[in-house]
Order: sequence, then structure tokens, then C-alpha cells
Amino acid sequence: MILTVGHTAIDHICKIPHFPSKNSSIYIKEYDKLFGGGAANVAAVLAAIGASSSLLSPIGEGFIESGYRTHLDKLGLDLDYLIETDEKMANAFVYTDEAGDQSTFFFWGASGKFEEMDPPESIEEFDLVHLAPSDPSFNLKVAEKGDYVSFDPGQDLPVYSSEDLENIIREVNILFTNQHELKKILGKLDIDKNELIDLLDILVVTCDEEGSTVYFDERTIEIDALDVELVDPTGAGDGYRAGFLYGLEKGYEPKVCGRLASTVASFIVEETGCQTNLPSWSEVKNRYKDNFGDK
Repeated sequence: MILTVGHTAIDHICKIPHFPSKNSSIYIKEYDKLFGGGAANVAAVLAAIGASSSLLSPIGEGFIESGYRTHLDKLGLDLDYLIETDEKMANAFVYTDEAGDQSTFFFWGASGKFEEMDPPESIEEFDLVHLAPSDPSFNLKVAEKGDYVSFDPGQDLPVYSSEDLENIIREVNILFTNQHELKKILGKLDIDKNELIDLLDILVVTCDEEGSTVYFDERTIEIDALDVELVDPTGAGDGYRAGFLYGLEKGYEPKVCGRLASTVASFIVEETGCQTNLPSWSEVKNRYKDNFGDK
């Protein structure tokens, strides 16, 4: 069983020609309003590919009316850990230019309730707990209770103080980050990459179309990104994390987990949105075999 902790949000995905300079404007070429939120994305992908997946997240106004709950129900996702609030839903405004660069503006809404919450005792029952972007104090409480925990600070990295980050990294087993966030993490902790690796069982660094790198047991494994048509990069990282975690739960070695992660992420980028093109386990296995063989 895998529990994912963090945001459930509505994504407003906007494609623009380029990012405007300060005090200017730009037209939006394409706009979509879709289901998102880092934790919900990971949990949804996990459910779609066959994992026993649960989601711990505060939800707000419009969650049911938008069809989001029905969508997650149909995936077979366990929603017993959702916390209903009177707040507005969390909303993400994602802008992607023609070069594939992104900027995101995030309204926490219901997710602001995390700082008032305590994690349930049943967290200890899960095989894996994944901490998606969320409130630092709540994520630390969960990390202290979880048996095996992965952590992805993601776009919420700016709200983590150096002390927050150090405390939580010392409690978790796996850290997921991209190459941009890694530099910021090392700066906040005032350590180098090797010192960070020593604090973890596994460090996973994603590098967009260049693939990813998995560090574990004094080994460094390079994982290729799959060559597919890129429609929208939003949610690729969440898909990657879901694939990696499912591989771990199935007992695969980190190299295979990384390849699975890359395979799952390749489906997500083929459509606009984070949960629009969720693959089945059969589809993942077939694409994995086509790209990596039977290993």
C-alpha cells in the first residue's frame, strides 16, 4: 500500500509564446482547466497502473462539483484520508512557453489546513509513504511516523527553511528532485551532493529530456528519457515518481524502478494535463519492453 501526502488542486494550464517582461502582457495561445495537484497526480497514476493507492489531502469547494472525486473514484483510489474543508480548492496556474520552460503560480486554498493537522496513526501501516509538495511541519510529522518514506519538496521548496529541510531529509529514505531544485537544496543545506547522498538510501534527480540519475549504494545509474511526442511537460515529474515508487513496492532494483519511472512519465507528456493520459500497467509493460527490453 502506498500513501501519497500533499496537494489536490485544479490546474489552469496556459501555453504562451514567451514569458513577458515586467510590467507587460502576453496573449495565451491555449488554455485548459484540468485535475491536478502534486499528491493527487502521483496517487492517481499509481492507482491507474495497479497500485493500492491512498491520498491524504485537504480538499475544498468545488471538489465534487468539478467531477474530481468521481474521476478519482473510477481509478479505484482510496479517498478515506481526504479532509473536507470550507476553503476554496487549491489552484495552480501553469504557464509554458514555446521552448518548454514553465512558471507556476500556486494558490494553497484548502491546503493551508495542513499546518493545523496531525497525521493519522495508521500511516505506520503503509509500505511506502510519499511526501509530495506540502506544508513543511506536516510533512515532517508524517516522515517521523512513516516506515519507508520518499520526499519531493517540488514547487514548495521556497517555503522550507534550511532547518525544515535538514530535519525532514534526515527522516526520509528517498529524495526526488530535479536539477534546478537540487542546486537550491544544496544551497539551503550548505552541503555538496555527496554529503546529501550520504543522508539518503536513494537520491533521484530528473533532468527533463536528458533523463534522470539515480544514486544509491555508492552507485550512479543514468536513466534515459523516452523519445515520445512532447505535448505538455506538466505532471511528468509526478508520473515519474509514481512509476519509481510502484517499482519499489514490487521489489525491483533502483535501476529498473528508474526505467519504469521514465516509461510512465512518457505517457503523461503526450497529452495536456497531469491526469489526462493515465496508462494501464499493460501499456507501461509493453512500452518498457520496447525501450529497455526485458531487464
